[in-house]
Amino acid sequence: MNTVPTIDAPPVRDDQAPPSTARPAAAPRRSSSVVRWWRRGGLSAVGLALPTLLVFGYFSWKPLVQGITMSFQKWNFVADPSWVGLSNFEYVLSDPLLGQAVLNTLYFTVLAILFGFPLPILLAVAVSTLRGRTRRLASFLAYLPVIVPPVVAILLWKVFYDSSESGLFNRLLGFVGIPPQPWLNDAATAMPSIVLEATWAGAGTATLIYLAAITSVRPELYEAAELDGAGILSRIWHVTLPQLRTVILIMLLLQIIGAAQVFAEPFLFTGGGPQNATLTVLVLLYRYAFNEGDYGAATALGVLLALVLAGLSALYLLVTKKWND
Repeated sequence: MNTVPTIDAPPVRDDQAPPSTARPAAAPRRSSSVVRWWRRGGLSAVGLALPTLLVFGYFSWKPLVQGITMSFQKWNFVADPSWVGLSNFEYVLSDPLLGQAVLNTLYFTVLAILFGFPLPILLAVAVSTLRGRTRRLASFLAYLPVIVPPVVAILLWKVFYDSSESGLFNRLLGFVGIPPQPWLNDAATAMPSIVLEATWAGAGTATLIYLAAITSVRPELYEAAELDGAGILSRIWHVTLPQLRTVILIMLLLQIIGAAQVFAEPFLFTGGGPQNATLTVLVLLYRYAFNEGDYGAATALGVLLALVLAGLSALYLLVTKKWND
């Protein structure tokens, strides 16, 4: 059967194409954010979190607000409170013991940073070089002091600090020809003795944090440094420490804040003595509240300490932000 040949139409160029009459697809209508939040179960999430938020707010923020309020009142928890304005702050700031308590707290903080801050880093670096069971055993021994309850550890060390010749530490010093030391009974050695126990008790947690940070350092950095001929000390200084700088800064801030709030060690070891040589800010606060029954002055001192620590935290954030930029 004969077929009629077809003639192909010439292609149409883009510039000769007829304009399209199709309408552009309409953008999908977006529902409001509130509706989307509702449909995704936002109300249920709020309902589940609300009891926790209320309990947290009641037990966390209510004491804070009540403490700030008490700093402007005179109250002994028996009679009705009376407003005294700034009298509590004036009394605290005029107390001659406040200056000594601040200096003792700064002294404790400086000693704790000098001796207690580098120690966990060194322990973490040393443990990171171990392998297998030896590493796990070393990690356990480093964390072991944290497991001991703080009060038990302090009372145990108080026995070790016996100033007589039969005391454990004095007996150990006698083996190397060093005479017995007064330890907690002398104003010059009381604070360093307290710092020694606090460093022993708190180094374990920081060691594990640094150890976890060290394990996250990329191995190729160490390999490159080793190919360049760097020794172990050079690798630690040029690779490990720069990679830990953020963690180190955070731990430094936390240690400063914790040292500024030291209470258990000087209170249980010496009660602030001898001759107020270990009187810290929180021990002075305790004396206001429970020895003198002046809860207004105690809360006023607590508010002042909180303001100082808040200012220190703000300064830290400002410095680290500029440093990171």
